[in-house]
Amino acid sequence: MSTARLEAETESVSFTDLSRNPKGVAARAAALGRLRVTHRDAPDMVLTTAARAEGAEENLTTASRLFLALMKQDDGARALLLALPEVFPWARHLDAEEVRAFTVELLGALSDAAELGAGEAVHRAIVSWRATARINADPEQLRESLRPLDGDDLGQVEVRG
Repeated sequence: MSTARLEAETESVSFTDLSRNPKGVAARAAALGRLRVTHRDAPDMVLTTAARAEGAEENLTTASRLFLALMKQDDGARALLLALPEVFPWARHLDAEEVRAFTVELLGALSDAAELGAGEAVHRAIVSWRATARINADPEQLRESLRPLDGDDLGQVEVRG
């Protein structure tokens, strides 16, 4: 869910309201399903029920597993590759191999988010590939990114693994 959608659909209370009337705020959050708690000096939080949070996790796990299963079938993989530019319009600036790599990385990140709680991997994959698309879309940036380094030898790279 995008941040803009969450803000538009979620009512909010201040952190002060929560500290002054925790039972009332908790009851309101339970009735609404979720409640944004704004804080002047810290990031906003979302108050929800455990059942609702567990349901969202189950939904993510189910979707992740479904997409991974589709990727294992030729028709499913082809459908996902064709759908990607509709979901991410900037993906049209990626070549076919980059779209495939993005799809595989995104599905792996979704799996990590669902199975390990590592949701930041999804954001990182999207941001990284969007940056690649942005460079590909700008001929000057693309040309500069492909230019050989000016004789700078940075030495051997140590591979850990």
